[in-house]
Amino acid sequence: MNTRKLIFDTDPGVDDAMALMLLARSAEVELLGVSTVFGNGSLDTTTRNARVLAELLNLRAGVHRGAAASLDGAPHNPPAQVHGRDALGDAGLADGPARAESAQPADEFIVETLRAHPGEVSLLAVGPLTNLARALRRAPDIAGLAREVVIMGGAFGFRGQGGNVTPFAEANIHADPRAADEVFAARWPVTVVGLDVTHRVVMDSAYLDALARDAGGLGRVIRDISRLYQDFYRGTGVPDGFYVHDASAVACWLQPALFRTVRAPLAVDLEGEAFGRTRLLDETAPRPAQAVCEAVDAEKVLALYAQRLRA
Repeated sequence: MNTRKLIFDTDPGVDDAMALMLLARSAEVELLGVSTVFGNGSLDTTTRNARVLAELLNLRAGVHRGAAASLDGAPHNPPAQVHGRDALGDAGLADGPARAESAQPADEFIVETLRAHPGEVSLLAVGPLTNLARALRRAPDIAGLAREVVIMGGAFGFRGQGGNVTPFAEANIHADPRAADEVFAARWPVTVVGLDVTHRVVMDSAYLDALARDAGGLGRVIRDISRLYQDFYRGTGVPDGFYVHDASAVACWLQPALFRTVRAPLAVDLEGEAFGRTRLLDETAPRPAQAVCEAVDAEKVLALYAQRLRA
């Protein structure tokens, strides 16, 4: 099988952990590195979690510490009510054995890796986009070197979909809207997997019980770390289960035919009531057209996840 080179930029996070498990169980993935960013926890927390997951999944890839705050340095309060105090559902996983951390910071690692493999490496980012923006600022030429960029973030109003931290803004974008705006404006191919599609993919209790039964230790880990996550979503009106955010972005990268996209230049609102809102611009805007997911075959995404985890 031909492999595909990937850097995974992440803020683990219950859904980030599930996404990394999917990558680890996908034979076509050559994971070159995991870069960490603040978001679902502080940078110390998310980096520790990435190191624990790297050990659990026996990853060859190094873990590279990234940005502790947004480009503008705005304060950020991790969503403990969603992911737990340890950002992995307070289920004990975060206390497990951890892989040593790389001494190379995330933005430097991204730049050096893209330059070493021009046109071959994809970036898959499922947290705030600060590391990618810092890498672009450090070396603008990398926009011409990445094979593609796939991100989980944003909400574009398809079928009335709004944000999840404000009526307008999704959490990853809201955490660093300036970084997202710079990533969208760069001349590399971006695919955005936003709430418009991730809210169509739901893992319910029966699905999670089947994973715990059929997918061995990882299936049981998923069920355990997602209990608090389920409780949060129950309080937001999801009667059973939770939305599949980051693993949907992985699925889009693995099998893009499961998603339907539209193309347009993109921007992020950087001030005012709609701070953090992602917008489709007119085609005449002086920015590259990027791909935005507007529809998904949710059943096939869930089937892909279960099949890979059981393998």
